Amino acid sequence: MKKSRFTDSQIVAVLKEVELGAKVGETCRKHGISEPTYYKWKSQFAGMNVSSLAQLRELQEENARLKRMYAELALMHTALKDVVERKL
Repeated sequence: MKKSRFTDSQIVAVLKEVELGAKVGETCRKHGISEPTYYKWKSQFAGMNVSSLAQLRELQEENARLKRMYAELALMHTALKDVVERKL
């Protein structure tokens, strides 16, 4: 997963700024992000605070790690099954 150049607190601050009445275009220019990035953040992180956003990121990293582990084990399992079948 690509590392964001914005911290969790910065993302939450940008979203809250627009919630409080700032215009999306002006806020995006001010913080150096594109409007599609803002709307992507809004769809993913709307209503979250910094701690829940950090917890979400940790869970996403753990999920990616577990998926890699599963893929490696599945590959090893398939290879071992092929070896056992050849011996019979």
